[in-house]
Amino acid sequence: MRTIRAMTSPIRHLRAPLLAAAAAVTLSACVSLGGGKTPPFLLTLDADAAPAAGESRTAGDTATLTILIPTAPQKLRTPRIPVQQDGASVAYVQDAQWVEAPQRLFQRLISETVAARTSRVVLDEGQYLTSPGEQLAGQLMEFGVDAQTGEAVVVYQAMLVSSRGKSVTQHRFEAREPVGAIEAKPVGEALTRAANKVAADVAAWLAN
Repeated sequence: MRTIRAMTSPIRHLRAPLLAAAAAVTLSACVSLGGGKTPPFLLTLDADAAPAAGESRTAGDTATLTILIPTAPQKLRTPRIPVQQDGASVAYVQDAQWVEAPQRLFQRLISETVAARTSRVVLDEGQYLTSPGEQLAGQLMEFGVDAQTGEAVVVYQAMLVSSRGKSVTQHRFEAREPVGAIEAKPVGEALTRAANKVAADVAAWLAN
């Protein structure tokens, strides 16, 4: 008796790899794994709120606030914008680059927002001559794109140290904004919105 074997279509075997390859090509068009040429423009963070021009404030040591540049993980120690593809892999937005280190941009945004929304005298870490007063330190934990949700994500772990260093208070802030296309301009705009939300929340926390 002759045994008849069913023929398996090669198209079925190729379909899954082809779909995976197509998805990879789509994402790779928006992100980059390595270095490249200088982008056509640089990104910065603009504060939604800033102190009024000509405004003067006076405060004693205990009423001043020095805002320090936050620390950051290795993936943020670059002017490029990370894209978290999954739990284990990170790429970067193609042709997207900050004008300076994102930690410094974020610190300046926090300073302007806190100065505008509170009555504090806000100092940069290089400005105080005697006592820095209270100090706001922390870690910029996330400042990039979550590819799985299509959102710009900003996570800031703040640490407020009292003027005498006798107490430390921690608070975690997070904001997410939809990105749309993973491209330099929309990603930069979404991160600016998210960073301003975090800055406003930090100012409200400090005002309490």
